[in-house]
Amino acid sequence: YGSRGDVEPMAALAVQLQALGVEALVSAPPDREFAELLSRAGVPLAPAFTPVRQWIESAKRSPIDLPKFATRMVAAQYEAIGAAAEGCDAIVATGLMPSAGAAQCVAEMQAIPYLHVSFCPLFLPSEHHRPYPYPGHPLPADVTDNRVLWDLNIGVMNALFGGAINGQRSAIGLPEVANIRDHLFTNRPLLASDPSLWPWQPTKLCNAVQTGAWILPDSRPLPAELAAFIEAGAPPIYVGFGSMAMDAARDAARMALAVVRAQGHRAVLLRGWAELAPIDDADDCFVTGDVSQQALFPRMAAVMHHGGAGTTTAATHAGAPQVIVPQIVDQPFWASRVAGLGIGAAHDGPMPTFASLSAALAIALSSQTRARAIEVGGMARADGAMVAARLVLDAIGRGRPRY
Repeated sequence: YGSRGDVEPMAALAVQLQALGVEALVSAPPDREFAELLSRAGVPLAPAFTPVRQWIESAKRSPIDLPKFATRMVAAQYEAIGAAAEGCDAIVATGLMPSAGAAQCVAEMQAIPYLHVSFCPLFLPSEHHRPYPYPGHPLPADVTDNRVLWDLNIGVMNALFGGAINGQRSAIGLPEVANIRDHLFTNRPLLASDPSLWPWQPTKLCNAVQTGAWILPDSRPLPAELAAFIEAGAPPIYVGFGSMAMDAARDAARMALAVVRAQGHRAVLLRGWAELAPIDDADDCFVTGDVSQQALFPRMAAVMHHGGAGTTTAATHAGAPQVIVPQIVDQPFWASRVAGLGIGAAHDGPMPTFASLSAALAIALSSQTRARAIEVGGMARADGAMVAARLVLDAIGRGRPRY
């Protein structure tokens, strides 16, 4: 249960499982775009308990009480995933913790292997990075030892999700667990991220297997009008904030378009979930809905985006320089990786000024950044989903894994 950055990689895994002769279906939010995505991929959709856009809209109206919402989600997802998993031989789970917890309950009740996947190293325990600070649970300012912070993270995860997940476990006759995080992630989670962007370093805290990113091939041609716009001049700059639906994304996009124009470039603007719009009716900006990033990004002078794992990976694979204006969760960390690798620029914070974004775009458009982006793009691997598919088959073949 999550956004497109969660659904599309799972579709990629399903496609590779199908290529190995295995039936595969994806349980995901029944939003229209996810249904269309899975239909294009030839993967059956088993609907989750509610569309994710509906959940986002409710979160915008009033602050989310995470433990209370987790209780609702885990119960509803247990029913939805349980129905989808009938007759299945394994479950691979990701997305929001209550949903993954529900999937694990289903796997245990049906006595089938459960595998957990993360699309960003940030969320897996390691002394090489600090935990993500959940809202209302900031990291203690006086603690600098990452091992200690990850020990404290166990209590945070229990406080946020333990009541909901253990409540569900008790309701269906499963024993409660004392460490929700490690039980849910398992001792050997899959890490579906590209090592060229963020290589996983061995750690005693987590025996993760980095497969590479799960890329769903997208052979859709660009719409004729968009292709004509691109061909009518120098390569334009992409501006898009994906599933970020908050006002901050709209403000950042407006500033981005002003900066792009001021530096003499044209723009391709993705509407996205924030329904982004041009700042005027000038002909230097082309507005588009969902298109193939694999077809679009290689033709861009730069890709300016929010820093979601999927978009960051797609731009990296395309060899396109990036400007990341991070909004939430793992996006600041992807921004720091892009800047650290020299394949783009990371804006400091979600609300750019004209000056700050101009400086970032100048870095991305430099010849050095372009050359480095092409170099790193050439190192990116495209077989992550197949690697993972074979690991899933391995888990099924040896019975329930001892994770």
